[in-house]
Parts: sequence; C-alpha cells; structure tokens
Amino acid sequence: MYDDACLSDTVYQRAVGDLRVSFKRRGDLSVLDDLRQAGCLKARFPRPVTAGWADVTMLNTSGGVASGDRLFSAFSVGSGARAVISAQAAERFYRAPVGGLPSFVRTRIDVADGASAEWLPQETILFDNCALDRRLEINLAPDAWFLGIESLVFGRAAMGERVEQAWLRDSLRVRRDGRWLMHDAVRMDGPVAATLSRTAVAAGARAVATLLHVAPDAAAFLTPVREALEENGAETGVSAWNGMLVARMLAPDSARLRLAVAAALNVIRAPRPLPRVWMC
Repeated sequence: MYDDACLSDTVYQRAVGDLRVSFKRRGDLSVLDDLRQAGCLKARFPRPVTAGWADVTMLNTSGGVASGDRLFSAFSVGSGARAVISAQAAERFYRAPVGGLPSFVRTRIDVADGASAEWLPQETILFDNCALDRRLEINLAPDAWFLGIESLVFGRAAMGERVEQAWLRDSLRVRRDGRWLMHDAVRMDGPVAATLSRTAVAAGARAVATLLHVAPDAAAFLTPVREALEENGAETGVSAWNGMLVARMLAPDSARLRLAVAAALNVIRAPRPLPRVWMC
C-alpha cells in the first residue's frame, strides 16, 4: 500500500499478532482457561481427537510472514493438563527488501507439574532472501512431559525454488525447573545454499528438522525411534541423555522430511494419531 502524503516512497504494511492461550485440568478433561488473540494470530479449538487432551490450532491470517512482521505467542499448560499445539498450514517467510527489517517471531510454552504439551507446527518454508529472527522458549516443571518438532524447508523443491541467500536467526531454548536443558541455535547469513552444501552442515539437504522429547522415560524411545527412521529417505541421528531425546533429520525435500518426522512422532505418540491439520 502507498502513503498518499508521499507518493514517491513505498510504505509496506506490517503484520502484528499476539496470541495467548492457557489450559487447565477439570476432572479428567483438559479445558481452555484463558484466551487472548489480537492482530493476525488466531486460535481455533477443534474437537479433541484423544480423550483428556485439548487441541489448539494456530492461524496466521496475514497469509505468511514478511519483512518487519512481529508475531508473539504464549501457551501455558496448567498442572495435570494436556495440550496439543499445531498450526493450520506450513508457515512461509517471504523475501525481504534490501535493507528491510527481519520478521520477528517469539513463542513461549510453559508446562506445569504433571502437565503434558506437544508443539507440532507444520514446516517452516523459507523463500530466497528472506530475513528471520525467531525464538522458541520452553519452560518445564521438573516432572512435565514435552514433545516438539521444528522443521525448516529451504525452498519448495517441487516448485523449483532454491534459497541462495538469506538472513536467519532461529533458536530453541529449553529450561527444566529453571535450569538450562538445551540451547539450540541456527545462524546463517548470506550464501545459504553454499553453506547447506557443506558436508559438515547439511551435505546438500534442503529440508531439516529437530525433534525434542523431554520425559522421565524419554530414553526408552531411543531404539524404536532409530528403527522407525531407518527407511524414510532422510539422513537421521538420534541421541538420548538426561531425560531428553533429540532427533536430527536431513532430507532433499519437504515431502521426504515429513515422512521421517511423522515416523518418529508416531512412535512416541502411539496410539494417538497426528493432528488432523497434518493430513490436509
């Protein structure tokens, strides 16, 4: 859109979103406790697929994330409650103009004593010359249960897209009982395609994912997850320590990455099915 006070200068419309959702336990149910939504971020609450679990689906009505957009989300799962957080579609981060501001995305998830939370967004699709500053912060009580996935796709292979240049700051921060459990950061600036081609980085893969599971019995899934990932067209590695399981996945495209992600999630979540939005 244009500012009619200065016809020679382009003024880009920035999207701003603020979403706050909390759940509590009521008897055998996990129910909505509080909801605040403003701007382009919305929440929908489909009928629960599994008894005892609440489901929330995030929507970004701006249709994607552009330079200068500012998105804030916070989720709280109260004592004994259980919640699945998913997204209606893959999120897209578009090309930023030269000298433009990065998109700014912050998400926080708090999981109380005896509570369980799943962070299951669909893929993050990056476009050439995008600029992104994103952070996911997870705060867990000592006996909280958590399962989460983060996937990055550097251009849609089926569309012939390729991300040659980008500015990316993407971090995952996890605390348990106030103490650091994990700090995982991706920092890329400039020739992204060349960096991903390096053997020690991604060996040419254009789709990457990190799965994190924190639970007292997380290590019990080490062998089953490794076996599930053996034949899914992706390069994978799985480790478990200190009540935490981490799986890394590399694939040439988003389709094969999703197969690997789904295989790992199905092992840990069995017999519960994936959120319905993953089937769309």
